[in-house]
Amino acid sequence: MKHKPMPIAVAISGLLYWGLLVYWVRDDLQAGFDTAAGEAAIFGLIFSVVYVAYVMACLMIDMPEGLKSMPVVGRYGKLLAWLAMLGLSAWYVRPSAWGGYEEGVGFFLVGICLLGFGAAAILTCFMWGGDDSSRLYALHRFVDVYPTITKPERHVRFNEKMWTTTFVLIIYFAMTNVMLYGLSGQALDLFSGFRSIMAGASGTIMHLGIGPIVTGSIIMQLFAGAKIIRLDLSNSEDKAMYQGVQKLLVLIMIPIESIPQTYGFLDPQEFLIDSYGLGWANFVIVAQLFAGSYLVFLLDELVSKWGIGSGISLFIAAGVAQSTFVGTLSPLPATSGVPYSLQNPPSGTLPMIFYMFREATNAEMISNNGFEQILLTHVNPVAALFSSIVVFLVVAYAESSKLELPLTHGKVRGHRGKYPIRLVYASNIPVILMAALLANINMFSLLFWSHPTLSQTPILGREGWASASQYIGTYEAGQTTASGGFAWYASMVNGVNDWLLPLLNQQGDVFGHSLTQIMVHVVFYTALMTVGSMVFAKFWIDTTNMGTKDVAKQIERTGMQIPGFRKNPKILEKILENYIPPVTYFSGAFVGLLAAGADLLGTVGNATGTGLLLAVGIILRTYEQIQKEQAMEMHPMIRQFFGAE
Repeated sequence: MKHKPMPIAVAISGLLYWGLLVYWVRDDLQAGFDTAAGEAAIFGLIFSVVYVAYVMACLMIDMPEGLKSMPVVGRYGKLLAWLAMLGLSAWYVRPSAWGGYEEGVGFFLVGICLLGFGAAAILTCFMWGGDDSSRLYALHRFVDVYPTITKPERHVRFNEKMWTTTFVLIIYFAMTNVMLYGLSGQALDLFSGFRSIMAGASGTIMHLGIGPIVTGSIIMQLFAGAKIIRLDLSNSEDKAMYQGVQKLLVLIMIPIESIPQTYGFLDPQEFLIDSYGLGWANFVIVAQLFAGSYLVFLLDELVSKWGIGSGISLFIAAGVAQSTFVGTLSPLPATSGVPYSLQNPPSGTLPMIFYMFREATNAEMISNNGFEQILLTHVNPVAALFSSIVVFLVVAYAESSKLELPLTHGKVRGHRGKYPIRLVYASNIPVILMAALLANINMFSLLFWSHPTLSQTPILGREGWASASQYIGTYEAGQTTASGGFAWYASMVNGVNDWLLPLLNQQGDVFGHSLTQIMVHVVFYTALMTVGSMVFAKFWIDTTNMGTKDVAKQIERTGMQIPGFRKNPKILEKILENYIPPVTYFSGAFVGLLAAGADLLGTVGNATGTGLLLAVGIILRTYEQIQKEQAMEMHPMIRQFFGAE
């Protein structure tokens, strides 16, 4: 298929980008060259045209043959020139004490350098003309030189994989304890309700966790599922391009998620502001968040290629396991700094039970609502422990359940095999994607509600023109959990305190919602998790070569066929249509409903039902992968003896 440039799309994209820049500095432009702000605004707009044109030239044009042969210029020429343009921008907005215009840090570094790179990539795709299947091939020059973890060219032994995975896990826990330099104590965690799923730790270089990686994956899967990007993921070249563009999107999503949080919620300390100005003080925070998130991205690649399993899954399971362990066994008092009492027992579930029954008589337990506290109202009640155990058992059973299609070899008589189709066919990925989507909805609705700049956005912002923010999401002062609007109805129902206790007491919640609104919230959240997981399960299967056509091709390549049917890929595909699509939708609905149900009951350590569901599934899958890796290095006879073949 021959693609042609799309002038209308180019014009609209350019108009949107430069219109945004003009709107950004509209007040400064009115002052003209008479002020430093006006001069910076006009220079910035001119520089943005040059910058975008240069990035587009890098993406569209190869280096001249004469320069390619030069040792440094040929390989790093484009990169060095791009870094020089970034350096020019940074020098122009250097701190006022050094003679620069520091108020323009956000406009130059974010509006021009960051958003300009994204605008250049979009314009390049719309201007591209070629015979490849998708316009994303316009970015092949960037994808080809993108820094990445190299794949092993040899067989990686099991011990090496285990040591790599362990090493990455140690680095992850170390990074969750490296606090952001210069961060004040007034920081708010926008992912507080989803921290167990997003991994990482609040206030550290791992503050964003896996958020940018998963968000980039969500966007690419939505585009691929909606056929906006026409890539055949069963083709190796198309799949490499898909993964390369996803990496570019992750690079863009890291600052997109970190910058709004920094400029409004992660406040720098006064000494940093006094030394470099507010703009550069915020930049120091953003730079640390970018470094931490990019390290997470590289660690995920390292585990995928040199370790066992997936880095993202490993980080989620590690965080949830830590929270569950502490929530179950912690002997520390529920309220730190206050001595033990019946109203302040140990925070861990098991120590709390032993303490309550040892220190209080039955009469004291009844008069002080001790039994209710043990069962429901404690920070880690027995109901949460029961819910955690149920989730573990159900997930363990579901992971071991599978349907096996009988296969025979078309040319070797007597050679038989089976193709397993798991009950949880789409794994736990749909729940990860759905939870990340809800976390992003909560984050951006909070930003449009209370961020000093984004709250001025027309329609979306609380103080913008024709504001609809009361329908999008409302928030109480100092809170990161929605108190009204769509964001509240889509927010996680975190344990029995959010719905069961208000029903038993026949009174509304702390936000003043009626019992009817609370029940609508419960039903809507459960339905949203269930349906959303089904949709993402379908997208995930289609983008990971697990669909009907791909599986039929895989079976055909092995020379196997289903007994009683001709060896024809169309027939095999038709038979698989009766199994794979229904199992895909069922697995998505099953994990989504199970995660929502666990959220309703709560879990120990505030790991959330979704987080616990993910962790259990990840641990079981990782254990299976470890078994397979061990079996691969066994002698064939020993492997057959243990049933590993």
